[in-house]
Amino acid sequence: MNHRIPEELIEFIKESPTAFHAVSAMAARLTESGFIRLEEGMHWNLKQGGSYYVTRNDSSLIAFTIPEHPFQGMRIMASHSDSPSFKIKENPEMESEGHYIRLNVERYGGMLFAPWFDRPLSVAGRVIVKDPSTDGKPSACFLSKLVNIDRDLLMIPNLAIHMDRDANNGHKYNAQKDMLPLYGDLTAKNTFFQTIAEAANVTEDEILGHDLFLYNRQEPCIWGASREFLSAPRLDDLQCAFASLKGFLSGAKEDYLALHCVFDNEEVGSGTKQGAASTFLKDTLTRIHRNLGYNEEDFLVHLANSLMVSADNAHAVHPNYTEKADPTNRPYLNEGIVIKYNANQKYCTDAVSAAMFKDICHTASVPVQTFTNRSDMAGGSTLGNISNTQVALNTVDIGLPQFAMHSPYETIGVEDTEYLIRAATEFFA
Repeated sequence: MNHRIPEELIEFIKESPTAFHAVSAMAARLTESGFIRLEEGMHWNLKQGGSYYVTRNDSSLIAFTIPEHPFQGMRIMASHSDSPSFKIKENPEMESEGHYIRLNVERYGGMLFAPWFDRPLSVAGRVIVKDPSTDGKPSACFLSKLVNIDRDLLMIPNLAIHMDRDANNGHKYNAQKDMLPLYGDLTAKNTFFQTIAEAANVTEDEILGHDLFLYNRQEPCIWGASREFLSAPRLDDLQCAFASLKGFLSGAKEDYLALHCVFDNEEVGSGTKQGAASTFLKDTLTRIHRNLGYNEEDFLVHLANSLMVSADNAHAVHPNYTEKADPTNRPYLNEGIVIKYNANQKYCTDAVSAAMFKDICHTASVPVQTFTNRSDMAGGSTLGNISNTQVALNTVDIGLPQFAMHSPYETIGVEDTEYLIRAATEFFA
């Protein structure tokens, strides 16, 4: 079994403790591949045959390539950069009993609480500082600096079984009481933002804003009788973002406008300026078309001739809870890409988009599985149908099978990442 791709995925995940870091890591790979960075706040000068990328909020990214000749449609693959976590609140330090310092946090997204206990944690994200070159000018500019406290810094200790004899009979966690991480003893008081400032190479007074999150420090691992499984933080949805980017860079991209999109805030509904419900994709497509001399009619024709693949991980049949899966649509690890269906359009796959994607996978010799929820069980949603509210086109919702979705430590099959890379490469061909 070839572990080169799983090991590359592990390195990408280790580089990406937050959405900001994931976008930075992808931007670095795009720059290395010759892509030109664009800024939304500046005029664009695009050329046929060019390769470009643009970010929004430092946490969403769209990369695109323009064919050498006029094109008649688009190929778009979308994933998301965020994962459920705990966000550091303003004024986070909390003294406890005159002996300990905890941090005040709030949950981001719908996570499993229990696996966050008794793990080494740290803090990463970004801080905002004033650009020193604009200091004293009427219109100051601001800089975003990535932060990662790259050491074991925090932990959320469990309560001993002796003090909660019913703990194994089920426990309802309170996010404000039970989930606050321990930062240090009383000597740690008033040092948290000093630590953040040192990591950002600024002074504490220079920090004007912050978006900081807890992340799991446990190292990813490849395991199993034949090393067939991979466990790591943030596999939902960095696995799809990684595989999509690899396929995007490998694909020929000769006949279609090709786009690799990674949106933030999927885990909280996508309704932000950088989410799938925002105008980010529509704005980017509009600017591309106008820059190349296409009119609005051309844009609508191109949309009608396009396909989007919404790539967000899927639930595999759990070996201990087989009854939770649909009776006839049962995805398994290492058995291929999952096409997701839902009659109520939580997933936007329909007969047309499914047929198109199955044909791509057949050409790439990639196995395909199907997922639907049990009819008596509500499921989640993803970014495909949300994105379609802004840019309507044929869209298929797919994912890679995994266990423990929304845990801080999830599990996938080592072979499935390569399946999506191969399908994405064919898709962008």
